[in-house]
Amino acid sequence: MRKTTTVAALLACVASAPLAAKEGMFTPQQLPEIADDLRATGLELDPEALSDLTGFPMGAIVSLGGCSASFVSPEGLVVTNHHCARGSVQYNSTAENNYLENGFLAKTKGAEVPAAPGSRIYVTTALTDVTDRVRAGTDALSPTDRYDTVEQRLKDITAECEEKAGYRCQVANFYGGAEYTLIERLEVRDVRLVYAPADSVGKYGGDIDNWMWPRHTGDFSFYRAYVAPDGSAADYAEENVPYQPEHHLKVSASGLDKGDFVMVAGYPGSTSRYALLAEVENTFGWNYPTFQTLLTEWIGTIEDAAPAGSDARVKYESRLAGLNNYEKNLRGQIDGARRVGLVDRRRAREAELARWIAADPSRANYGTAIAQLNALAEESAQAARTSFWYGNATRPQLLGAAQRLYRLSKEREKPNAQRESGYQDRDLTFFRQGLQALDRRYDPVVDKAEWLLFLNGYIQQPAAERVPAFDKALGLTPQTTAADLPGLLDSYYADTTLGDTETRLALMEADPATFEASDDPFIELAVALYDYDRGLEDAAEELAGRSLALRPAYMDAITQWQRSEGQLTYPDANSTLRITYGNVMGGSPFDGMQYLPFTTLEGITQKDTGEEPFNAPQRELDLIEAKDYGKYELDSINSVPVNFMSDLDVTGGNSGSATLNAKGQLVGLLFDGTFESVNSDWDFDPRTTRSIHVDSRYMLWVMDKVDGAQALIEEMDIVE
Repeated sequence: MRKTTTVAALLACVASAPLAAKEGMFTPQQLPEIADDLRATGLELDPEALSDLTGFPMGAIVSLGGCSASFVSPEGLVVTNHHCARGSVQYNSTAENNYLENGFLAKTKGAEVPAAPGSRIYVTTALTDVTDRVRAGTDALSPTDRYDTVEQRLKDITAECEEKAGYRCQVANFYGGAEYTLIERLEVRDVRLVYAPADSVGKYGGDIDNWMWPRHTGDFSFYRAYVAPDGSAADYAEENVPYQPEHHLKVSASGLDKGDFVMVAGYPGSTSRYALLAEVENTFGWNYPTFQTLLTEWIGTIEDAAPAGSDARVKYESRLAGLNNYEKNLRGQIDGARRVGLVDRRRAREAELARWIAADPSRANYGTAIAQLNALAEESAQAARTSFWYGNATRPQLLGAAQRLYRLSKEREKPNAQRESGYQDRDLTFFRQGLQALDRRYDPVVDKAEWLLFLNGYIQQPAAERVPAFDKALGLTPQTTAADLPGLLDSYYADTTLGDTETRLALMEADPATFEASDDPFIELAVALYDYDRGLEDAAEELAGRSLALRPAYMDAITQWQRSEGQLTYPDANSTLRITYGNVMGGSPFDGMQYLPFTTLEGITQKDTGEEPFNAPQRELDLIEAKDYGKYELDSINSVPVNFMSDLDVTGGNSGSATLNAKGQLVGLLFDGTFESVNSDWDFDPRTTRSIHVDSRYMLWVMDKVDGAQALIEEMDIVE
């Protein structure tokens, strides 16, 4: 096996099993440098072709802005995970017409429904290095001026790119701000829901099976991209037509077997593999444990306030799914950090790096920058602890809407180019759609129950971590108890008008004086907190400005150190397009535990209890009992494969990513990792790092045999 590609992996001590997993979330530009290993691992395509974002297969890979997806037909059909599209299913559902429970299938294009407001499909079309333009002359500036200068340049570059109608551009930074890349993306704004199996397939196993193996989850759904008749990006309109992508993936019905090459192309969200020891200690010693405990209480609060089967529960299903996923993820992170000794490993890595720096006097500047960065990390950690409970105590959805609207009124007094990100003209469509989506994601009873939970935690904090402006506006005193809180909040929900969509939308045009004269309690609270919140923002920007001067030097030290060891340094994930690759394989995360690489249809029946989340549709159970595999059977397991496992290096945001075989054909969708591997966000462990995919053969089997989606099968290019 080739050398691993992070310094952390050099210190891995996994003596009881051979190293297997391939580490690295590589940018397209890096792929030519690892071409030999790609070929050796099994890739049959030209590795150089993978760096061409407009060619095949990369031209078919898209982002949903939080999840990944891919085109699978010439008519704009997009496949992604069920859990990525589930918010749109929930948005279109009611207690009487519950698509979450029953599934959704548009038999014709005319029956396809708009996805949730704000849904987008982004097609990356070009990358441009803009490092020099962003960083020029910033080293000599004060931290705040440095931050402001960089932010303004990012806005200017983005605005120039978006002069081309229909494009949504971003400037991403790599290696802690050492490099900046302009990413040009076609923005498809008319996104429609085409097909989503019922939760009893798409979410089979629910939160019990989440992050676990074996899995039997049909985690797939389909959207379609629409554009104006002339091919330009457009908002939803009946006359719009399906987008015709330059490339789409062929879907394999023959799939793959144990040991076969696989790669994932997608948009991983974030990793922290280069985080400093101080950052690791704060995260795992305080932040994660504290928030994990709060999440458990938060989930219970929603479940109690929104009974199963109620319209409120339908509205909060998407939030509950996200909270459950995050809570289990944090438990896995905490457990994994303890299991591998993450703090000690990070301490050892920094000691090794320090020895490398000390070996050459010309590297002394690295040591100085790292020492200052460590001090900054401690300062940032303390600021985060101090604001933790205040941040949670200001979570009510209508308060958030009031704060954003008041901030918008303030920002609109500035020239557009000088407004903060999120409040420029380019952001207002998202802003408006977010206000509209509140209708299907807000219930006052549930919101109040959440607020009471957070406030109860807040009032228990020491005086130094309380916010006088918040206490005064809400009427909190040192003597306030949990029993007093419901009475303090009643008027907020009784007297507000922000629950009305038209009222919220109209306030997008209001000036600051309108807000300052308002007697709406949520707006009054937002106005009262404005100055304090801006102070927090200014302090955060000052810290960020200092980091912009220090972290690039730290990352350059890491890069040069790894280079001296013959390794290629890939940047931490940052929601930009990445490739990761490896093989179909099981694993042995612990002594005596063995994971097989495939699960089967029969595993569904073995788990099935008839009660959620193990309540497969009866038609599916009947087909399994009859061994009606059709043409989707994998001979080596004597069944249809449902999910498979690989050693690919992935993280959140990769959900929905196309899993490709050696020829670039779609053989599945990445949707999860194992509980033992979630800590790989911080520290790659080749023994435990495993990813979980839904097999294309199971997708096709469900579509063909269970849900009658033959029209979609016929639309796609199916490869036998």
